[in-house]
Amino acid sequence: MLLTELIKEGRRTVSEAYPEAEAREMVSVFLEELLGVRKHTHILYPDYAVSVESVLGARQAFARMAAGEPLQYVMGKAYFYGREFRVTPDVLIPRPETELLCRMVSRHLADAGNSGEPLRVLDLCTGSGCIAWTLALECPGAEVLAADISSGALSVASSQSFDEEMAVSGALPPVFFKADVLAGPQKDLGQFDVIVSNPPYVMDKEKPLMRNNVLLHEPHLALFVPDDDPLLFYRAVASWAGTVLKAGGLGVVEINEALGPETAALMRNAGFAGVSVEKDLGGRDRFVRFVQVL
Repeated sequence: MLLTELIKEGRRTVSEAYPEAEAREMVSVFLEELLGVRKHTHILYPDYAVSVESVLGARQAFARMAAGEPLQYVMGKAYFYGREFRVTPDVLIPRPETELLCRMVSRHLADAGNSGEPLRVLDLCTGSGCIAWTLALECPGAEVLAADISSGALSVASSQSFDEEMAVSGALPPVFFKADVLAGPQKDLGQFDVIVSNPPYVMDKEKPLMRNNVLLHEPHLALFVPDDDPLLFYRAVASWAGTVLKAGGLGVVEINEALGPETAALMRNAGFAGVSVEKDLGGRDRFVRFVQVL
């Protein structure tokens, strides 16, 4: 089959579940990955032929996408902060806005300098490990610990491979461990310079607003909180931070854009200083920063 024909078939199939422009982009990205071709190969080389094996593999992938399965799960990977991360249905697909959290914390760690002891970071509800790995790689020498309640998520997080970059930079791999964040802090972990978390924060009543590719395929354990207690994970993070965050240490949490003032008030009431709500690139409330009192 010609590549041009396969592209047309893929767009028809995937557009059953996605808007046409999005379907075109998904098919293009997938075929670039599958075949190692450029986006415009079918235009520059109209006679470019695709093997039978590749056509069958592409058709299976198109069918999965048409059923609403996210492209990242079909490909088994997602890109975050310029790096390739393994993803499965056990973990949320990393979102671009979360890169801002990593940039915020990386700058803080760079400014914090080194007093002779490694800077220590704790990532709660780590999921794919994209935050933990990014901070470890962006801040070589930092000790990053990361927790999640899901064994499947921890398996994915610990399987990420950046051996070559680590060897060049001297970065330390994150240490992943199982913990129920809601059960309270583990006091034997020592003290940390930074605590970060992107916990579940989507309220059940917001489900009708979500697209099926998220609602039907990404793990609900990592997404949803009850309508009558939407800040339960932030109370838990505040409890952990109150126990293991060093004096002057920084906390940053990703939040539900509808609950910025409420999340900030929770952190103030928990006794933290320097509490602020930070916006994402779309101008939406997306993060709350706070500092452990001196």
